[in-house]
Amino acid sequence: MVFGSAFAAALEDVVRETVATNPDVLIVGSQRDSVEQQMEQTRAGFFPQVDLSVGTGWEYNDTPITRGTGRGSRNFNRDESDILIRQLLFDGHGTESEFERQRARVNSRAFETFSTAEVIALKASEVYFNVVREQKLVELAVHNLSNHQKTYDRIFKRARSGVGRRADTQQALGRLALAKTNLMAEENRLDDAISAFVNVVGHKPADLIDPVSRDYLIPASLDEAVTIALDNHPQLKSADADIDAAREQYNAAKSAFFPRVHLEIQGRHNENQDGVPGQNDHASIMLRGRYNLTGGKDMARREETVFQIEEAREIRDRTRRQVIESMQLSWNAYETALAQLEYFKIHAEASKAALLAYRKQFNLGQRTLIDLLDQENEVFQARINLVNGQNDVKFSTYRILAGTGKLLWALEVPLPEQASTIQ
Repeated sequence: MVFGSAFAAALEDVVRETVATNPDVLIVGSQRDSVEQQMEQTRAGFFPQVDLSVGTGWEYNDTPITRGTGRGSRNFNRDESDILIRQLLFDGHGTESEFERQRARVNSRAFETFSTAEVIALKASEVYFNVVREQKLVELAVHNLSNHQKTYDRIFKRARSGVGRRADTQQALGRLALAKTNLMAEENRLDDAISAFVNVVGHKPADLIDPVSRDYLIPASLDEAVTIALDNHPQLKSADADIDAAREQYNAAKSAFFPRVHLEIQGRHNENQDGVPGQNDHASIMLRGRYNLTGGKDMARREETVFQIEEAREIRDRTRRQVIESMQLSWNAYETALAQLEYFKIHAEASKAALLAYRKQFNLGQRTLIDLLDQENEVFQARINLVNGQNDVKFSTYRILAGTGKLLWALEVPLPEQASTIQ
């Protein structure tokens, strides 16, 4: 089969490329960068705020002041400038708490990026494994068809020479047709696997290398695997960061019960203001305190954040259960696939040996054609089961590594930059 692509890479290269270009990873990475900019906006609250105003123009005045001068109305070209510098000194730690909340949100999104990259890496591995497996199954189907074609040709020649029976020819022809449909079905499944590969990776596969098993990297037991997953899984770390964000939001809500204190430095220069000719200069340094009473709103807001902390904790506990369940399922799949593989090997070897014996016996007239054709099919199915079993064992190790948050590490694929946290 021709894939129509110049790409040829090992699994590690495909995963590295996929993590760097997959939209799901890029989306969560952009979300992380966006939240970091929100954190930087909050950081500005620690620094002085400067308001600068400059104006010039024409002003007309007809007021008691101008009329008191005996000239009635007056108009001047007016100039004005004003600068106000405000430095926050105290706000009940509200700005500090909001900054810490935004930092926790950044870290949560960073771990979310980490988690998404692991998920995409596993998906890329899965579609890679599936293409390799389907290529092997197509090869088996081609070999199976070739064997049935040879059997049919031999039976057909015997029938034409008057040695064989017509019924044998029909039996061989029917099995040959079945072998052709098996090949068509496997080719269709290969096309489906390629489509899934393109959807995840972004291009068609070519010259894929059969991945190696990484069973030497997985933990020694289920309990150890669960422990590592609970310590390292990025989804759990993201949930922990969300709890930190909720706590800081509670602290920020408490700050509303304290006054806000600013140091204000103001300078003003005006000329020809309000109909009075000449300049007017003003400067002041003030320590100002403000306290806003909201009639119970701040208290309700504080209580709201208490429930948000509880919600974040429950989400973390739910995530913890999901991580444990996922690891248990992955481990069970690995152990089952490993146990089945031994029997698939025995079945494949035994059915192949039986086929060789059946062929000799058929030539000696000790086996019927139907016996031979049935055994041919038995060998074909045994080889299919063996390929599927080998694939399941290999891929199940990747599932376990992903469940512990170490799949990218095992493949030596770097995390996206957005997966970095802020301490």
